[in-house]
Amino acid sequence: MRRGLFFTASLLCASAASAQDAAEIVITGRGLEAGLGEAAYDSVTIGQERLSGSASNRLEDVLRDVAGFQNFRRTDARSANPTSQGATLRALGGNASSRALLVLDGVPQTDPFGGWLFWPAYDPRRLAEARVVRGGGSGAYGPGALAGTIELSSAGPGELDEPVGNLAYGSRDGIDAFAGIGFPVGGGHLALSGGYARGDGFIPVIASQRGPVDRASPYEQASVAIRSVAPISDDAELQASALWFTDRRERGTDFTDIETDGFDASMRFVSRGRWRWSALGYLQIRDFYNSFSAVNAQRTTVSRSSEQYDVPSLGTGAHIEVRPPLGSGFELRLGADWRRTEGKTKELFSFLNTIGRNRRLAGGENQTLGAYAEGAWEQGDLLLTAAGRIDRWWIDDGFLYESVIATQAVLNSFQFPSRSGWRPTGRAGLAYRPTDSLTLRAAGYLGWRLPTLNELYRPFRVGADVTNANAALKPERLSGIEAGIDFRPIPELRLAATVFANRLEDAIANVTIVAGPPKVSRRGNVDAVRARGVELDAALTLGELQLSASYSHVNSKVRATGTAAALDGRRPAQTPRDALSATASWNSPSGARASLTARYVGAQFEDDLESQKLDGAFTLDATLAVPITGRLSIEARGENLTNKQVMAGISGTGIVERATPRTLWVGLRVNSAKK
Repeated sequence: MRRGLFFTASLLCASAASAQDAAEIVITGRGLEAGLGEAAYDSVTIGQERLSGSASNRLEDVLRDVAGFQNFRRTDARSANPTSQGATLRALGGNASSRALLVLDGVPQTDPFGGWLFWPAYDPRRLAEARVVRGGGSGAYGPGALAGTIELSSAGPGELDEPVGNLAYGSRDGIDAFAGIGFPVGGGHLALSGGYARGDGFIPVIASQRGPVDRASPYEQASVAIRSVAPISDDAELQASALWFTDRRERGTDFTDIETDGFDASMRFVSRGRWRWSALGYLQIRDFYNSFSAVNAQRTTVSRSSEQYDVPSLGTGAHIEVRPPLGSGFELRLGADWRRTEGKTKELFSFLNTIGRNRRLAGGENQTLGAYAEGAWEQGDLLLTAAGRIDRWWIDDGFLYESVIATQAVLNSFQFPSRSGWRPTGRAGLAYRPTDSLTLRAAGYLGWRLPTLNELYRPFRVGADVTNANAALKPERLSGIEAGIDFRPIPELRLAATVFANRLEDAIANVTIVAGPPKVSRRGNVDAVRARGVELDAALTLGELQLSASYSHVNSKVRATGTAAALDGRRPAQTPRDALSATASWNSPSGARASLTARYVGAQFEDDLESQKLDGAFTLDATLAVPITGRLSIEARGENLTNKQVMAGISGTGIVERATPRTLWVGLRVNSAKK
């Protein structure tokens, strides 16, 4: 962490120094605007008002406004194990790792070791917007965008210029707090924000299956962000950012503590002159602790089954893009990026009472280096775009070492051979506007993802269920096509529909070897996952009332042969066919606000053999804010108002875990004067 703090101090000092010498120049705090060709792809933007006004104040919850978005499991980051928090879209299935690429101010956010996401780090109240691009092949942000790209933009000048915040008390002794402020520094802008959340939590196991060992799952989470934007010239600015977060959770029994600490820092130069360009460098530091328990069938005794006592990881990277000046209606984007991740897990296993008898060390290093070019041409009502990308990848220094602590006897010792390769990808699309109110879209794309260090090298155990690693995993590859229509009969109404077909080849899955109990699985590449579906989106503004809805229906099937042949024709684990989200919100000029959000997620299977079914679930969330004086409001929020039992998982022994039950909040909020 010391390296990160020194790096950040240097960035912020440099930024502040630049600001002091600058004249009064307009700064944005954003990257380059979206490329001209982005109009050919299926995208949804969530604005700041929605981000800062959900019932849970959780980003992973707000993103469910976009039907088809899901984490690997249905529960949120207050109770879920972070290793089950990978994000995906379009029912492509998954495991712990994300198949959707999440970026914050241009920086990829997946964990360097495991590929999952630490959602508590991204407080939605410090964001300006979230833009979700469904479909793979994002050339500008590097590999990883198999299911789509989620672009987060931090609030900056014009969005965080004065003190804002809220403090709320909720169910199960919960506290939810946030404060942020932005102010000018020289000719630039400095923004500070912090968030804190805690609660006693709920008992994850459903009531009918609980035993004496089951208890509530408390959580405590905090984050602090600082961001400086300084003008360098009339049309260029320097952006320096730092983010620190800490996360403490328990999973509802003894020996299930989880601890995460993270630190990110980045610097980005952006020029909007005749030659538009940006250059970004970033650093990510993570430290992770994770303990797993085993519970007997009567749930009367619990013991520690494994303990990841230290999982340090490091991510570094850089990105540059140039947009040379061309004639009217033409745009060319040229860029390159580099990302390196390294990490290892240090853990104890084979416990006797509370003593770990064996030790495991596993880890390695992954690296990608890529370049891309994307062109777009707009003439009248027609837009054409095409992009090509080439990546070189390396998987190096992989190892797995297991030994008996008492005798130092070696159980396993593997130094896995290094591998490398090339991966070409691309995308192309068109948008045609026969009338001012109608746009027709079509696109095709290729994408890919490198296996994570966790997938390659770390075997793990959850309860009695065991999953073995596979150092020979191949990169995942996706090909897809889509066609859509956007209809705006009046400015206040938007209707959109998209049909798509995706094929994910060499999909990494936890393949069941022994159905159990206990269940034994091994990570492997199945032939493909095929997903075909339709997405519908609608938004309507009627004065102070806003209505929005999103629906996704996907028929997703596994294609598998060989040792995974039993999966052929089955739906991927944790993949529903249907998802629906709808929100009605009211915002009065007086500052009064109210919203009601309804969500439905269809039935899905816990496992790859479709033997354990998670029922569909319908939930309701609501918010209400009433102004007291000036910018101060009293607010009430409710999550899962009907207290629906949402099944989040089923263990190999049939124990059902639930997601967040009814949760009520009341508190005070200091709003921006602009709202």
